[in-house]
Amino acid sequence: MKKPLILGLFAISLFACKQSQKPAEKITLMTYPETKKDATADNYFGTTITDPYRWLENDTSAETAKWVIAENKVTQNYLDQIPYRADIKKRLTEIWNYPKETAPFKAGAYYFFTKNDGLQNQNIWYIKKGLDGKEELFLDPNKLSSDGTASVSLLGLSHDKKYIAYSVAQSGSDWSNIYVMDIASKTKLADELKWTKFSGAAWKNDGFYYSRYDEPAKGMELSAANKYQRIYFHKLGDQQKNDKLIFEDKTNPNLYFGSSVTEDESFLIIYASAGTSGNALYYQDLKDPAGKISLLVKGFENNHSIIENVGDQLLLNTDLNAPNKQVVLVDPKNPQPENWKKIIPESQLPIEGISTGGGFLWANYLKDASTHIIQFDLSGKKIREVKLPDIGTVNGFGGYKDETEFFYTFSNFTTPGTTYRYDVAKAESTLYKKSELKFNTEGYETKQVFYPSKDGTKVPMFIVHKKGIKLDGNNPVFLYAYGGFQISLTPGFSLSRMLFLEKGGIYVQPSLRGGSEYGEAWHKGGMLEKKQNVFDDFIAAAEYLIKEKYTKPEKIAISGGSNGGLLVGACMTQRPELFKVALPAVGVLDMLRYHKFTVGWGWAVEYGTSDKKEDFGYLIKYSPLHNVKSGVNYPATLITTADHDDRVVPAHSFKFAATLQEKYKGPNPILIRIETKAGHGAGKPTTKMIEEASDIWSFVFQNLGMSW
Repeated sequence: MKKPLILGLFAISLFACKQSQKPAEKITLMTYPETKKDATADNYFGTTITDPYRWLENDTSAETAKWVIAENKVTQNYLDQIPYRADIKKRLTEIWNYPKETAPFKAGAYYFFTKNDGLQNQNIWYIKKGLDGKEELFLDPNKLSSDGTASVSLLGLSHDKKYIAYSVAQSGSDWSNIYVMDIASKTKLADELKWTKFSGAAWKNDGFYYSRYDEPAKGMELSAANKYQRIYFHKLGDQQKNDKLIFEDKTNPNLYFGSSVTEDESFLIIYASAGTSGNALYYQDLKDPAGKISLLVKGFENNHSIIENVGDQLLLNTDLNAPNKQVVLVDPKNPQPENWKKIIPESQLPIEGISTGGGFLWANYLKDASTHIIQFDLSGKKIREVKLPDIGTVNGFGGYKDETEFFYTFSNFTTPGTTYRYDVAKAESTLYKKSELKFNTEGYETKQVFYPSKDGTKVPMFIVHKKGIKLDGNNPVFLYAYGGFQISLTPGFSLSRMLFLEKGGIYVQPSLRGGSEYGEAWHKGGMLEKKQNVFDDFIAAAEYLIKEKYTKPEKIAISGGSNGGLLVGACMTQRPELFKVALPAVGVLDMLRYHKFTVGWGWAVEYGTSDKKEDFGYLIKYSPLHNVKSGVNYPATLITTADHDDRVVPAHSFKFAATLQEKYKGPNPILIRIETKAGHGAGKPTTKMIEEASDIWSFVFQNLGMSW
């Protein structure tokens, strides 16, 4: 791997200047670094667009590293002057520090689950033989690095439940290596597969299918565009160089490929996607020694996934001719849509996911952004709606065909992850493991409202706060959303957020278009040339909160990460007077060049690209980097990114920060916090999460005028 972006460590101060109950009346803001500008420019269909900070895209240069150190120094100096920053970190550490355990899943005679004693950097994998068996350490990611920045994901079980494949990612990168463990002996095998990204492990007999890229050029591991993903088969005991190439497309470098194998090992399924939505499906009959890989469903206009096979036919979850999705039975020998047999028809509620288990189908529906689980038999007959603990989010329904029970996790805004045991025959849930959180959440309430967006569309929004709050227009608000890539924001628990609620803040989460809260139509209403609808939905949420006297502009902080970082960047440049604090995290902020780095090309189906004239026309109107203007009073801004983010490369944040600092001359701080040995977010160790949360909440409290 290349050298870390930052040559000097970003020292996180553990001390505040002095203790106080109020924000600092005056903070001395250091002079921003003088960021060099050059004459770089591009011509887009007759329009010249300057890009004076493009040199910051070179994340391995000494010049960029020097700039990063200087920016972190300014940010750290500002944060050090916030008087209660140490108190915030202390309180967050207290909230975080309780034992946590995930829902178990069964693998033959064993149950797998993770535990964390409270402040361990990574969750530790354990197994036990039978539910009442002795807990045994299986895999401890904390021992894979000295600073807790190595993370582990379990990828897939062999069908005989003898082996499990897992991946290890370092410092938050999307790159990972795949390894294999013998479950009974807890012995790591010699197998090692490198340069995998977004890959599972689909087992067949004594090996598995996986996806990988070619090894990138040295020094370009975290920024070069990833092209020509392929599917290989790895046989246990073989070296990776001997793995068999199974599937590729030499004509199109910009395709994702994934694979799965049905539970009875009858079919190999290959997923091909040109981006983050829309895909084609291929299949191979593994029972036929001469079976070839054939097209099952053509791409890439719709979304399809195989649930399982029923004999020689395949259950397909699809939104073709069904924006809210439907389940159909497909004969691979006659796969044309006119031959599909409808099993679960489309309904008014969108299907979020379908799984099998115990011989049934378990459909996860969304009703106004909350989970509803309905059980069907394999012919599509409805058995029942599963009674859930409350309105919220459920994960974990489903399993193997012969299982008689599942374990699922329930959570909402005021309920931390709680594990339930579901008896399929009795259709009953019983509490299996309750959270040991040392925080009384009973004094808080959640309500859902529906407000009109700019075009009249009704948008649902969750509002969480202490009971008995006064609607006098003076409450601090933390407005968070995403709005894209079919990702639904459902009720979920956040340790960090409880600190804000505890101090009288209001947390608000609207379900913007671009997600899939109301199916594919809701998604398409916020993508490509309709992306402005997403920003309008978010702006309308703030206007509703002001109108209903929850708050006022001087008390609103807006936050979002990745595509949500784009949301924050677009809204703070379009309506800067509406917000006091802006927190764009690992954001897509340069909409003209995002597709030129790592896997950014895969987002073109969502955004469009500047390579097309019609797309450029709407991208340039909202691209945050290109809409920063001189003489405008922008909100207090804390941009966050990380040196190993190889999904949304940090150049987006670097260039946005430099542009804001150049053009904005007002009193609000424009800061960038650049973390080391961290990536887009996944796998971030507890230590870094607490440090980052302490800095962000200190910035929010200071600039919203909140007392501690």
